[in-house]
Amino acid sequence: MKLASYVYQRGKSYGIVAADGLIDLGRRLGPRYPDLKTLLAGNALSEAQDLCHQPPDIAVDQVTFLPVIENPGKILCVGMNYAEKRKEFNEVNPAPTLFIRFADSQTGHGMPIVKPGLSAEFDYEGELAVIIGREGEGIPASQALSHVAGYSCYMDGSARDWQHNWFTAGKNWRQTGAFGPYLTTADEVPNPHDLNIRTWLNGRLVQNDNTGSMIHGIAALIEYISTFTRLHAGDVIITGSPGGVGKKRTPPLFMKSGDCIEVEIEKIGHLRNLIVDAVDYSMPGSSHAAA
Repeated sequence: MKLASYVYQRGKSYGIVAADGLIDLGRRLGPRYPDLKTLLAGNALSEAQDLCHQPPDIAVDQVTFLPVIENPGKILCVGMNYAEKRKEFNEVNPAPTLFIRFADSQTGHGMPIVKPGLSAEFDYEGELAVIIGREGEGIPASQALSHVAGYSCYMDGSARDWQHNWFTAGKNWRQTGAFGPYLTTADEVPNPHDLNIRTWLNGRLVQNDNTGSMIHGIAALIEYISTFTRLHAGDVIITGSPGGVGKKRTPPLFMKSGDCIEVEIEKIGHLRNLIVDAVDYSMPGSSHAAA
């Protein structure tokens, strides 16, 4: 089952992605579960599954996609988690590298990704996103995948020239993280560690790897993260990017306005966005800062 969050004429909603349109769950289940996050928190994927054979309500081209989970309680990002990426950045620390992305830095499939106006090094990073479906803490690796609702694609845009001593400042500009197009439920992905993951910039293949190249697998990441923070339904773990990023190419390859960036993960989906320049944006506190 594939589940998307979107906006259409009635406002925000979510639904099942069928072959010929969207089965709107907001109309059917909204009084109890107003969005996909609350559906997961209510352990109600089976209720959605029961509606899979309903006729579609909306054509896909009639909606504007939102981030799969618009307001996750936590977005935990894993850096340096592919062998080639570690070589590119000369990373030798054996522990998982973690940083935070804020919910308001996200955008949906087909929506503009905003190149930060104060960055000249806006880089691409295609990644597998893990969406938590069942809360817990101190989760052992042996049980970790039972806490996963499903998976999605993520383009973790990075303002490299704002990654000073750490990653946070380079990762949280508005509309720099694309999340979608939808959540593919875990039952459709028997082995999340054997998926081809690819990124294209303007049709050029720039990242090409397999999730089997992760240094820290999904179960190990959930065990590690849940040691120090309780995971809740709708929380998102972005599991890291393969090698081939623009920063380490010769010459460097960065995204600019008008570029098309795509992330495709086998069995999961194909995320596509256009890059636009920030308009009327400057440092917080400036008289010209965007509202």
